[in-house]
Amino acid sequence: MSNLINFALRHGVNFLKRHALYSLRCTVPAIANKLPAAIAPIRSQSTRAAYDVSTNVQKDIVLFKYENPKFYKMLNFFGVCQFVFWTYLSHFAFTTLKDAPVVEKPGEELKWFQRINLGENKYKNGITICCFLIGYGILFAVWMFTLRSVRFLILRKGGDSVSIVTYGPFNRNRIMTVPLKCISAQESREMARVQLPIKVKNKSLFYVLDMRGEFRNPQLFDYTAGLKRRI
Repeated sequence: MSNLINFALRHGVNFLKRHALYSLRCTVPAIANKLPAAIAPIRSQSTRAAYDVSTNVQKDIVLFKYENPKFYKMLNFFGVCQFVFWTYLSHFAFTTLKDAPVVEKPGEELKWFQRINLGENKYKNGITICCFLIGYGILFAVWMFTLRSVRFLILRKGGDSVSIVTYGPFNRNRIMTVPLKCISAQESREMARVQLPIKVKNKSLFYVLDMRGEFRNPQLFDYTAGLKRRI
């Protein structure tokens, strides 16, 4: 009796397995055939959303904005102070250092720095020039950094050109309008962490977008000024 029950159970389990496997084989192809038709509209919609960006704008649009005039005002004040200090030091060295030859006493050996006569022309002129160049270099670096820091990036009406508004010395803005084909972003907006450099054709150094600023229209920026071009 027990053998008969075991035989019946085994055949029943095998029958259920075969039936379930057959049902699964019949169901999966039907689902697979329906999936592409359902996924295709979603893919086409996402593709259109990614590339269907109209850059032919009907009015000027601000792409980027970074307001921090206080920082640049203090930076320029620092640069001017450094220039005045080093220029005064240069003038002081040129007018004050006198030619006073070092006299060596018999039997006394002076160290190398004790034998230097700062009033000698080569030393006096060298100190004067170096002091002036240090002050001028600091002021030049401060002003160039200020003039390359973008305050506003504006896409002009029609979408063919961009106006770059930068900070300037003495809190005055500088505005330059260039065609889109003449600017190139060196990296994408998503990859930039601190600053986003932008190259402008026939201009030395990069224009810099501080990432602490606000991208007013990120998608439009990515398809206009944010593209990397060969210029």
